[in-house]
Amino acid sequence: MINVLFVCFGNICRSPMAEALFRHLVKKEKLTNKIAVDSAATSSWQIGFPPHEGTLNILKKYNISSAGLVGRRLKKEDFSKFDYIIGMDKNNIKNIYRITEKPNHPKIIRLLDLTKYRKDIPDPFYTGDFEETFRLVSAGCRVLLNKIHSEKNLG
Repeated sequence: MINVLFVCFGNICRSPMAEALFRHLVKKEKLTNKIAVDSAATSSWQIGFPPHEGTLNILKKYNISSAGLVGRRLKKEDFSKFDYIIGMDKNNIKNIYRITEKPNHPKIIRLLDLTKYRKDIPDPFYTGDFEETFRLVSAGCRVLLNKIHSEKNLG
């Protein structure tokens, strides 16, 4: 099983959006028996909470299931469990390095570094622009799935 973890600050906006969207893409490609997806936060203030209403609304708009999304905190042990640990911005990446104690490890990737954008995904908790976040997360998730196809010979 290939394990993918999306990480943002609170695990209520960007990372659960990415988790739900990536699961949707994996399901569409009939890869649910090969790829597992989760998300986590680098902070602890939203543990146990559902995603932000804006994230839930955008997922609903695009007919993407939000079932099972609950905030949790990134743990050091997640490093050994996941094949890909995907941060949404530079601060997330720094915090992932700190929490996992694996600075600059190649399995830790900023999502948009895989795309032509090569920038941070803005946090819609502060910007209010869930549509822009969805567009960028979608672009990153599609490239990530292609990367996994290529690296893991999924066809």
